[in-house]
Amino acid sequence: MTRVVLTDDDELFRESLGLNLADEGYDVVSFANGRETVDYLESGGSADVLLLDWRMPELNGIDVLRHLRRSGIEVPVIFLTVLSDDIYEQAALEGGAVDFIDKSRRLPILLKRVELIAEGQRGLGKPEPATAEFFRQGALELKLQTHRALWGGTMVDLSLTEFRIVALLAGRAGEDVGYREIYDLVHGKDFVAGNGEEGYRTNVRSLVKRIRKAFREVDPEFAQIENYAGFGYRWIPD
Repeated sequence: MTRVVLTDDDELFRESLGLNLADEGYDVVSFANGRETVDYLESGGSADVLLLDWRMPELNGIDVLRHLRRSGIEVPVIFLTVLSDDIYEQAALEGGAVDFIDKSRRLPILLKRVELIAEGQRGLGKPEPATAEFFRQGALELKLQTHRALWGGTMVDLSLTEFRIVALLAGRAGEDVGYREIYDLVHGKDFVAGNGEEGYRTNVRSLVKRIRKAFREVDPEFAQIENYAGFGYRWIPD
């Protein structure tokens, strides 16, 4: 069964959505606050998808997401919120969430989002160049078994998702890789976050921005990931 962790301080909303998810065959674990959610996941609790309220006391949704990512927990996060301004959606996607859904949306839409994300996670294999234990491209070295990246011998702080993107781009160095292909690698084929095409492009741009930042913390001159305007990115061989 697909396990969904549902975190919302609105008891009625939480119970109603939890029952609907359970009726659809999901294994639902519910929490009323962000702290309990973090404790559950950090202690080894499992989740295929995390449905997370934005506004909660003490530890709000974006704080929970940042805490999990710092701890290396890569569970896909969907924000459920009444905050519809673009600034909140952008913050969620840049923070590493896969989607941002208004609570007023109909249940079938939410269920489809959860289904696509869960299927995408199950379908994720190893990065494209994972035909050996190591992959090298110029100053880049990828340890494929442990999902670690080094640049010039120095470890680069990447999440698993970011590692997969680097592996895809570097494994096809010199080729143009489209936004859609990068997004499918991360979230599963045919899923779209946010508002249509621009939603998934925004998500990919945010991920690449974080990857560049991580490499530049090791090497301020890092410029291997080049943007191909309107299409995607390419890795420039050394």
